[in-house]
Amino acid sequence: MKKFMKGLLATTMVFAMMTSLVGCGGGSEEPAADDTAEETLVMATNAAFPPYEFYEGDTIVGIDAEVGQAIADKLGMGFTIEDMEFDAIIPAVTSGKASFGMAGMTVTEERLQSVDFSDSYAKGVQVVIVAEGSEITTVDDLFAEGASNVIGVQTGTTGDLYSTWDIEDAGLGTVERFNKGADAVLALTQGKVDCVVIDNEPAKEFVAANEGLTILDTAYAEEDYAICFAKDSELTEKVNGALQELIADGTVQAIIDKYISAE
Repeated sequence: MKKFMKGLLATTMVFAMMTSLVGCGGGSEEPAADDTAEETLVMATNAAFPPYEFYEGDTIVGIDAEVGQAIADKLGMGFTIEDMEFDAIIPAVTSGKASFGMAGMTVTEERLQSVDFSDSYAKGVQVVIVAEGSEITTVDDLFAEGASNVIGVQTGTTGDLYSTWDIEDAGLGTVERFNKGADAVLALTQGKVDCVVIDNEPAKEFVAANEGLTILDTAYAEEDYAICFAKDSELTEKVNGALQELIADGTVQAIIDKYISAE
């Protein structure tokens, strides 16, 4: 009889537990929600790089801002932009503070040691800004024997990297680094640097806004812009897939054309 009562009690307890689980998990039979629908993509950028990212009032706009938003829309995700110094973008991405970085960023071997990159979505050209009447008349003058110029750059950009490798490390001049490209251009107008190496599009904006400056005819370097992600991030494939679709359907080119007129 005791064995029977023990068995009956055990059966009753199991039944009660099953009933409790069904009651608590009644919604478990419904399809699981798509996690990406509730996630927000955080884009790290440096909003002082027109036309890729810059402020209109209190809003960050530009090519990267719109492409980032289009990617988020394609994935059904929220989207926000965090403005920071350029050399803080990769640390923000690798630490998880940002989902990805977009800031007219070029793929380099050095950066590939820290982050992964998407496919390229835009072409960039590094140019040299000088004061009108400068003794620097071609890019080759920067590499001439005995050259000793002061090159202004924005910290952490490819202009910084190229100038460091090609000029400073070769003993052909020194590199002065600034937090913003606009600060480097200001130094040029004040005679504190001999030239500025920077992307062609913001270069045109800076020259238009500062009388007495000009861009050398010869490009310093040509490069591809891409989105950076933390190493082995699950987002890399998702975002890159969305980016490829936006390139294929013409959305990315339409955004670029909105900010950069054909010449």
